[in-house]
Amino acid sequence: MSESDAGGVRSVQRAVELLALYDAEHPSRTVRELVDATGMAKTTVVRLVHTLERCGLLWSRGDGHTVPGPGLLHWAELARSTWQLPESAIALMKGLSEASDGEAVHLYVRQQQARVCIARHEGARTLRHVVRVGQEMPLWSGAASHVLLSRAERADVTQVAAAAPHEDWATVLWERAQKAAVAGWAVSHGEREVGVSGVAAPVFDKAGRVTAALALGGPTTRFTDEAVAAFVPALTAAARDLTALDCVGGSAR
Repeated sequence: MSESDAGGVRSVQRAVELLALYDAEHPSRTVRELVDATGMAKTTVVRLVHTLERCGLLWSRGDGHTVPGPGLLHWAELARSTWQLPESAIALMKGLSEASDGEAVHLYVRQQQARVCIARHEGARTLRHVVRVGQEMPLWSGAASHVLLSRAERADVTQVAAAAPHEDWATVLWERAQKAAVAGWAVSHGEREVGVSGVAAPVFDKAGRVTAALALGGPTTRFTDEAVAAFVPALTAAARDLTALDCVGGSAR
């Protein structure tokens, strides 16, 4: 990669980093907030903000704050039409929650070195595992990650494990991914966060590739061996039904 190309990639990465700072808790930002959050020079932030404003991806309110711009509406609508599940898939997730005593249900896809929640059913439990649609989570942890990596090459798993705050995690993650491949499902307890457990099963595309992970999540105290054993039949059946629908990532449309 030439020096100019590398500089262009860095600029794109920095622009994306700025946009990622706008969320439900921070729907607007000042330049100072952006500088503090990124550690970039003020001149760099100002230049990026102006560029994003020209593209319609940011909007200045005129009071020193910027908000996501109207240009994002096009991309939001396109993403929604691509990733929103049909009602039949939503009904499957609801049915799985009901069959698992009201546990939360999430559907994840892999995005580089992360897994992203593309759909959820919150469940009926007061104390539950909450993951927002669109939220990224590390790929090195959790039952859903084991499933998403269950057919990955070992070098790929090793690269994912490099981000984990644990020594020798590459071997552990590889073994758990292989176990998921053989069993057709995976379970984890406290890998990412102490006290949180999950059990997941793979969803495949027409070519037989793992395209998503359907997961139940909740407090470890409720995910006993007996409870997990009871969850697995309904979970794997729902994952097979989602595979048959072939609806992840808009593939059925």
